[in-house]
Amino acid sequence: MKKISITVGLVSTIATLGALPAAHAQSSVDPSSVTPSSVTLYGLMDAGLVQEGGISKLTSGISAGSRLGLRGTESLGNGLQAVFTLEAGVLSDTGRSDQAGQLFGRQAFVGIDSPLGMLTVGRQYNLQSQALTDVADPFEGGFAGAATNLAGYSATRIDNTVRYTSPEMRGVTATVMYGFGEHTGVAADQRSLGLTLGYVNGPLTLRLARQSRAGEPGKADVNNTILAGNYNFGVATAFAGYGRNTGDGSTMFFGENPYGAAQAPAQSTDSRDAIVGVSVPLGATTLLASYVHKDDRDAANRDARQLAIGATYALSKRSKVYVAYAHIRNRNDAAYMVGNATEVGTGNRAFNVGLRHAF
Repeated sequence: MKKISITVGLVSTIATLGALPAAHAQSSVDPSSVTPSSVTLYGLMDAGLVQEGGISKLTSGISAGSRLGLRGTESLGNGLQAVFTLEAGVLSDTGRSDQAGQLFGRQAFVGIDSPLGMLTVGRQYNLQSQALTDVADPFEGGFAGAATNLAGYSATRIDNTVRYTSPEMRGVTATVMYGFGEHTGVAADQRSLGLTLGYVNGPLTLRLARQSRAGEPGKADVNNTILAGNYNFGVATAFAGYGRNTGDGSTMFFGENPYGAAQAPAQSTDSRDAIVGVSVPLGATTLLASYVHKDDRDAANRDARQLAIGATYALSKRSKVYVAYAHIRNRNDAAYMVGNATEVGTGNRAFNVGLRHAF
């Protein structure tokens, strides 16, 4: 991680040099008017081999999406800070942009941080999806074992959002996020509202999150709710989550008919998700396992189950190698597939091995 800083001390030094006898002109920079600021360049590169659907391929972003980002702050005084993040998705196997070619498709926001909380605007993470991957899933939404292969969510990120996060009080934080639909002629189309209540106390992390989105004309609104938690026992960390999903698009089949059913299956509009998992650190190695059950409440009853195992090995603080395998058992022509952090997959089982480096 590379950090570029501009500080009052540096500006003062420049002003002092400008005051030497060789230059009697008054400096145009007033050190007292310059506030401390910093910009951090960061990133992650991930690539590996994926075997799925009878094919083998080199893929980017298996355990987590490859990225290049800039994050900055500027002190405004009185406890206020201006903040921004610009994060671009990168396909490490081809060098192209991820997120359908968007320049800063992962995150792009600006805001103010203060003792009363943080307010940001831009392209930001779906609160319910974030709780699912960050709190309930030992695979953190990546590898073949990603809980998002089955668990419901409407989108990973949402455009045109205003987000407020409260300061932490006795381990409790709250977040609310509103997304402007901005669809011409349909005022309510794609408007969204997200709410999160989180609690952290030592080894315990709990989060209740809900993300709602107005449906397209003639379709029901999309609602995803999850209660997620994990507990670090020292020898292992246990993970669990329970979700409720309703509306068109609350649970997605990413392929129209990937298994060639006689009739293409429809997406579930009413389902429940149950997630349990564990991570076990053994020196530089961490073992991972999870089980996810999709309970479809629609008449078609297209249930599914996923069992996943994996392991990571830390080569250093910033580099690790990994291996993972997952299998989905679909029922009644359900069409769920084993993907990873950036791909939706092509079949009901997959194996991956790869390398991840953060900077």
